[in-house]
Amino acid sequence: MTTIGLLGAPSSAAAHWPGQERGPAALRAAGLVELLRTAGLDVADHGDRPVRRWAARPSASGLNNLDAVVEVLQDVRSALGRVLAAGQVPFVVGGECTLTLAMVSAMVTAGQDVGLMYVDGGQDLMNFDDHPHEPIADGMGVAHLLDLPGTAPELTGFGPRRPLLSPEQVCFFGYCGDDEDLHGRVSSWRFQAASVAADPAGAAAMAVSALTSVTERFVVHFDVDVVNYLDFPAADVPHYRGLTLDQAMRALAVMVRHPGFAGLTLTEFNPDHGEPDGSTARRLAEAVAAALAPRERLGP
Repeated sequence: MTTIGLLGAPSSAAAHWPGQERGPAALRAAGLVELLRTAGLDVADHGDRPVRRWAARPSASGLNNLDAVVEVLQDVRSALGRVLAAGQVPFVVGGECTLTLAMVSAMVTAGQDVGLMYVDGGQDLMNFDDHPHEPIADGMGVAHLLDLPGTAPELTGFGPRRPLLSPEQVCFFGYCGDDEDLHGRVSSWRFQAASVAADPAGAAAMAVSALTSVTERFVVHFDVDVVNYLDFPAADVPHYRGLTLDQAMRALAVMVRHPGFAGLTLTEFNPDHGEPDGSTARRLAEAVAAALAPRERLGP
């Protein structure tokens, strides 16, 4: 892995409620940058973007706080453009799941065609038409990347092409919720938590092999809600059938050491849900640094 371009995106604009906007600062205070460097990584710290806190602001499209969501994504995409121009591997510390829209859009804008490894407790395929009583963009990120019906044009058009990704360029990994592809439109690779738990590294190797059979390079979206909340209470919205933190990190380690790995977003950490002494943030920072620590690259 070359130099990591670390960028904080302290936003809860697209979330269900406030809290995630404090995630990047909590991880910094827990020593994330120092831990990454101690693990042997070359880190270029690009700082944090402005804090954007959740607000109750329904929009004409139905999604809550949509103008702020778009503004955050525009700002993060611009900052990622500078990371990519410097030849660095972007690592976005969020913040909500919609930040992966900014990551993919920045990569495509820079001429880098990538797939998406979506490590998440859900698939984020919801749309406003099917879920009008939950108008939260955070659960709709992949639906907008794929330009599915019922999504907001302000987000489906967020990039140099529409859609930004096709279903075969996406692999869902570690999800524990019900299948969200209600209309059978998304023919993506899928690895449920129950099938991953027995051999996380092996499952990750299979998932990477499947994804890179379609696209040589990929970014990883890692939502901490892929982890069982009772094992590690950090997610903004809890799941109770997910992986353990150790299982999730063993899978992540395989993904980031593949030659096709092109970037990482870490999302949905809400410090309010962890221990008040910062030990939950420290545990997450240590786990991420260990997963990203340089070791011999795995083949495709």
